[in-house]
Amino acid sequence: MAGVGAFARVAKEVRRDVLAARDRDPAACGVSRMEILATWPGIHALLAYRVAHAMMLARVPLLPRLLSLLTRAFTGIEIHPAAEIGRGLFIDHGAGVVVGETAEIGDNVTLYQGVTLGGTGFATGKRHPTVQDNVTIGSGAKLLGPITIGHGAKIGANSVVVTDVPPNCTVVGNPGHPVRVDGQRVEGPDADWIHLPDPIAEAIQALSARIATLERTISELSEGEPQPVAEVRPLRTVKGPNPAGG
Repeated sequence: MAGVGAFARVAKEVRRDVLAARDRDPAACGVSRMEILATWPGIHALLAYRVAHAMMLARVPLLPRLLSLLTRAFTGIEIHPAAEIGRGLFIDHGAGVVVGETAEIGDNVTLYQGVTLGGTGFATGKRHPTVQDNVTIGSGAKLLGPITIGHGAKIGANSVVVTDVPPNCTVVGNPGHPVRVDGQRVEGPDADWIHLPDPIAEAIQALSARIATLERTISELSEGEPQPVAEVRPLRTVKGPNPAGG
């Protein structure tokens, strides 16, 4: 009976994973659930993980890790069978995704290719990130250590995050810096990774404004000619359409 219950639970979880892929992947528009189950590598990795995790909970030796190893070779996605993953996880493309042993992922989380939920040392115990519900993590982002990513947060592509992230916050950069987009968090699972703020340029602009104020003060005291204020431009372009379709 325990085996039947575990099978029913895994089947229910995989069904939710398939629905998550259908809802959040534009490429799944008009595609049947059976086709998604048969051809989406993220779904294959999650199916294998759900089975391996159930076997690990049942204390089955060797097979959970062996299944994880075969899945990594087949899909390019490595999920440790001891990781804790909630409902409705969507892994888009998935190549290079790594989820460590003590990682915890909540419900309705989206991971893009190249995401790492990894550790930072050789210590045992809790050493991987905890990702709460409704979080989106962009391509190539690295989340390292026993940090917590708050509910509804968004991690920009190629960010390196080593500290806790507050809920409903967008993080970009290396190391990751919390930022806001137009004073509001981005809604939904999609994120416009192109038009995110540039925290480095903003810091330089603040310094430039401060220097300009000091120069004007000195110019007034010395009765000299005021000097033009230097313009600081962000390193990344902020023009163009929203790639998320908004």
